[in-house]
Formats: sequence, C-alpha cells, structure tokens
Amino acid sequence: MSPNQNHKPNQGGGGGGGGNQSGDSRSQRSRRRRQNRKQSPKPVDLWRPVPPLSPPRPITPAGDPTALVRSLGDPPLPGSGAHAEIAIAAVVDRAAGLATALAATGGLLDLGPGDDPESD
Repeated sequence: MSPNQNHKPNQGGGGGGGGNQSGDSRSQRSRRRRQNRKQSPKPVDLWRPVPPLSPPRPITPAGDPTALVRSLGDPPLPGSGAHAEIAIAAVVDRAAGLATALAATGGLLDLGPGDDPESD
C-alpha cells in the first residue's frame, strides 16, 4: 500500500470538521442569502392619486436648432464628415419642427407679443 492511498488532501471547504472556518463562512453566506431573499421590495401602487402638476410654461422655438450640434465640431467620421454633418443637421431641424408643431397643437407655443391669435 502506498503512503498516498489513505491520505485525503484538505481542500479548504470540506464538510465536516468542527472548527473548520471556511465551512462556517459558507453557512453564514448561505444564511445571509436566505435572509436577503425574504426581504423582497414592497409593490408600488401605480394608480395612487398624485398631486396636480403646475401648468407648463410656454415653449419658444429655437432660432437655430443646430447650434448645439455644430458647437461640438465636425463628426468623427473619417471620409464622410461633410455628409454626416448635413444629415445630422437635417435630423435636428426635423425634430425641432416636430416639437414646435406639437407645442402649437397643445396650445403651448409662445407666439411672442402681437402674435396672439385670440386678440383678433
């Protein structure tokens, strides 16, 4: 019989030793996991009454909606910078136009002095 046949190597997480610290820490971890599972968040009532919102301020359309995008510089697209810049400006202009139309539809568009349609 060789000397290694009866020897079982200590693998650090073994099961039964009385003072085995790694076994104790495992049981503590699993106990914490069980406790955390029990503490589920309470459901939120989505249909609860909420305080009324203040009326929205009038929306003034931007004079140059592409100014912010242009302030960032040329798009980092080698070889197609000019085309990309034109495409991005077109998308921003379109989005600004749609936002202005939505504001007008909702009665939120700031028409400025003398442009009030109800004053006629």
